[in-house]
Amino acid sequence: MSVRTTRMSLVAATAVALSVALAAPAVAAPDTSRHDATRKAIEAAVDAGVPGVTATAKDGRGEWSATEGVGDLKSGKPRSAQDRYRVGSITKTFVATVLLQLEAEGRLSLDDTVEEWLPGVVRGNGHDGSRITLRQLLNHTSGIFNYTADEDFGRTYFLKDGFFEHRYDTKKPGELVALAMTHKPDFEPGTSWNYSNTNFVLAGMVIEKATGRPYGDAIRERIIKPLHLTATSVPGTRVTVPQPSSLAYSKLAETATGPTYDVTKINPSIAYAAGEMISDSSDLNRFYAALLRGKLLPREQLTEMTTTVPLDEGNGYGLGLMKATLSCGVTVWGHGGGIHGSISEAITTKDGRRSLAFNFNGDWSGDTAAVIEAEFCGKEPVRAGNRADTETKHRVNSDVMSVPPHIG
Repeated sequence: MSVRTTRMSLVAATAVALSVALAAPAVAAPDTSRHDATRKAIEAAVDAGVPGVTATAKDGRGEWSATEGVGDLKSGKPRSAQDRYRVGSITKTFVATVLLQLEAEGRLSLDDTVEEWLPGVVRGNGHDGSRITLRQLLNHTSGIFNYTADEDFGRTYFLKDGFFEHRYDTKKPGELVALAMTHKPDFEPGTSWNYSNTNFVLAGMVIEKATGRPYGDAIRERIIKPLHLTATSVPGTRVTVPQPSSLAYSKLAETATGPTYDVTKINPSIAYAAGEMISDSSDLNRFYAALLRGKLLPREQLTEMTTTVPLDEGNGYGLGLMKATLSCGVTVWGHGGGIHGSISEAITTKDGRRSLAFNFNGDWSGDTAAVIEAEFCGKEPVRAGNRADTETKHRVNSDVMSVPPHIG
């Protein structure tokens, strides 16, 4: 998800589920014209090279879904509105929600230091967990180095030769943090902002320390089950995506040219609490709407979550939650995520009444910000002159994940 107005990659589109009962001809079909711009933005993404898109929007007038392109490049099978997909860093909002619930229960404080919960884990090369709070993990002001920015890690897990050798590796969260500790901090705690996946690996470890159980259990019991998110899961080391789903594709290169590879199967432990979850568009809309409406957090904790670090005029990062002001003045909240072959966005208005979630099943092209602007502002996309132009725009819009690596 982006950090500027034009960069906030959260948004989606959705297929038109018109259901006109033959027995009730007097009932007018729902008006879907308000999503015309969104559909055009989805079509533009596929024209730019994204294999396929699935998206769903929901508001007071119902749910609208749309798909474009294919879920399998060989068979030509289309994408489905019910597709499950890897959501990458959208996982971060789930993790932050659980930590805030634990705070509301008095089991921890966001002003606790990392050292109090994970003694000796954040230490080395200038890192000092006794000077970093849990709050600073959740809003990315800790200064802790981002482990996915390590060059060897990128070559091993995100470029072609390394990926095919290591795609099924199991990585423990402590190993990911230890890798980050081999680098110097980005800045002194609390003095700046920088997106770091290491922050949320640590947040997941804190949840496990506080509850005595895997962090995924807490997400299942506290969020997935109460909200009946039947397509949402925390896979752990499971390498497959449950059906229905489409294949995920990547160039496994630092450019958008060259062969396209099926990267659907991967051990997501390399992302852990920073980005391993799987969901679908309807579930994501339900989650973010419930969160912003206060159904998951008391008012005090929701206020904490939506208190943002300013990134630029009108945009900021809260606790695992981003805020962006779009070109038409609408303010939206949510998160985006990227992982091998999958770019996802989920966004809602502050009152939770209008939501949008979508997924690209390719990670090298497509303008996600254009889809967001189309849905919430009715702004039709400008067709790129060529695929390279669109690919470059996508990278700017998704700068919280470097390409590679594809966890963001």
